[in-house]
Amino acid sequence: MVTLMNPRIPRIHAPLRRERGMTLIEILVVLVLIGVVLGIVGGNFIGRGEKAKADAAKIEIGQIAQALDLYKLEIGRYPSSSEGLQALVSAPAGASNWNGPYWKKAQIPKDPWGHEYRYSAPGQGGPYDIVSLGADGAEGGDGANKDITSAE
Repeated sequence: MVTLMNPRIPRIHAPLRRERGMTLIEILVVLVLIGVVLGIVGGNFIGRGEKAKADAAKIEIGQIAQALDLYKLEIGRYPSSSEGLQALVSAPAGASNWNGPYWKKAQIPKDPWGHEYRYSAPGQGGPYDIVSLGADGAEGGDGANKDITSAE
């Protein structure tokens, strides 16, 4: 058997390295860093769901307003408060020119929080008001509980 080692070059043995794991402090530092990152990233997403619902309510109120405008073009007036938004789906009494339904589905949808839209005619700032009462379903409020109106 032939060896390729040169006898004049001394053989250097590398010192044996002891394998070591992570210390408890290193693990805690990593966990704290992960917690900080999740707190920053998660904080940005917490309010997004409620903002998306508020945006959806604004869009739906706009669609209902368009249906009300079409109703007015054919009937000559907006539905009264007593007729409500149901007048977009089925002909109210005394509406001779009703050529609906003006809303594609069988009933007017509820707001994204599951509450009925409130309709009143005449409205405070125009011919009608359409209002979603927000997440809490009660008048007034801030943030997710803020009322969303057709006047906005």
